[in-house]
Amino acid sequence: MPELSARRRLLVLAICCMSLFIVGLDNTIVNVALPSIAHAFDPTSLGGDVSSLQWVVDAYVVVLASLLILGGSMGDRFGRRRVFQTGLALFTLGSLACSLAPGLGWLIGARMLQAVGGSMLNPVAMGIITNTFTDPKERARAIGVWGGTVGFSMALGPVVGGLLVGAVGWSSIFWINIPVGLAALVLAGRFVPESRAPRPRRIDPFGQLAVITLLGSLTYGIIEAPKAGWGSAQSLTCFGLAAAALVALLIVESRREEPLIELRFFRSAPFSGATLIAISGFAALGGFLFLNTLYLQDVRDFSALRAGLATLPMALATVVCSPLSGRLVGSRGPRLPLVVAGIAMTASSLLMVGLRPDTPIWQLLLAYLVFGLGFGMLNAPITNTAVSGMPRAQAGVAAAVASTSRQTGQALGVAVIGSVVTSAVVGGLHAGFAQASHVGWWIMVGCAAVVLVLGVATTGQWARGTAERVFTSAPEEKRASVSAG
Repeated sequence: MPELSARRRLLVLAICCMSLFIVGLDNTIVNVALPSIAHAFDPTSLGGDVSSLQWVVDAYVVVLASLLILGGSMGDRFGRRRVFQTGLALFTLGSLACSLAPGLGWLIGARMLQAVGGSMLNPVAMGIITNTFTDPKERARAIGVWGGTVGFSMALGPVVGGLLVGAVGWSSIFWINIPVGLAALVLAGRFVPESRAPRPRRIDPFGQLAVITLLGSLTYGIIEAPKAGWGSAQSLTCFGLAAAALVALLIVESRREEPLIELRFFRSAPFSGATLIAISGFAALGGFLFLNTLYLQDVRDFSALRAGLATLPMALATVVCSPLSGRLVGSRGPRLPLVVAGIAMTASSLLMVGLRPDTPIWQLLLAYLVFGLGFGMLNAPITNTAVSGMPRAQAGVAAAVASTSRQTGQALGVAVIGSVVTSAVVGGLHAGFAQASHVGWWIMVGCAAVVLVLGVATTGQWARGTAERVFTSAPEEKRASVSAG
């Protein structure tokens, strides 16, 4: 790809961040609209069928997580701009279908179409960025902006969602994607140069099928377990199928010359640490947003607008801390931001473990503020660690591993925490949700503690040594690494 001017490179970064913004926003904007969606399709329900509401979130997240690595590989093979534009078209079409959905099943199906398009955006856009910014320091700054956009868009989702649902209605939360998606589609065709990997990976259909089976059956089993029973034949079949898919994935992928997931990279402590940190941190985020939505609107009787505005401290803290985190990663490495993220998210979850129907508003706002601080610090070190040291030719796949970890974590957070809390509710959501949610907040405390512990353990000299051993032992054509500074 020819060297671009500084202005053109910044424009390419802005176009890529536009796609990331709508995908990240869509991850969280739906949460605040869930009670309105449930009421629209079943006016007699209070909070609706919780498992159905979980699927409105997780149908999108599971499909997205399942296809991200394939999306990155397709960009490396068929052309990043071409796949990027295809993803924008599908995501925009899916958003329109969501806004017009006549029923909950149609909405869940349209969310899945959105996710298919979204899977072609984030990893492909990261591949475009890493091949556009060839200077290591400039690339580190670009990745910092990228990571900041993730946090900014996801934190802004509940606020924007509350404003739109309160002013227009639930379908309007999907309208915002349409003009942004169309603008990015046109601008990408005009300004983003085409690029491919010199030696793209072969498509791995078995690995892709195993990932879809693993995430789909695991999530389905967890979400439906409160109704079917945790020890029912349905639940045990789902969990057994997920376990079999995981074993098959590990055995077969370890023997393939070009696997869907390069298992060798997980011998690197920083890379595997970034993966686990992303899963844990985003599980906490998914649970945090899901529980707060139901608590504020179904227990406290907040309107969607008031519930969205209540999360404004979280959004503001994330907006402030996301670029700060990127600068800290560039100047001091990933450890400090990860430690701050782990401490802040742990403290925020601890503030919520004794949640009551009459918990003071100041305590809620403080918890939201502290969680936003931690989440704002989380994204940049995850992205930086996942991409740094990975082969530039496989940049799309490298970014997809980090993105897949985020989405997997969020899906599991909504599924596990939502199902555990639902199982503990006595007397309906309005009467029993606050007490039942305590176990969910303790799970989030554990997730945040994992971020803290791994943030320390996988960023030291020993961890860097494991990364050096992994990548210096790689074949020559895989060793041209991406250095983020």
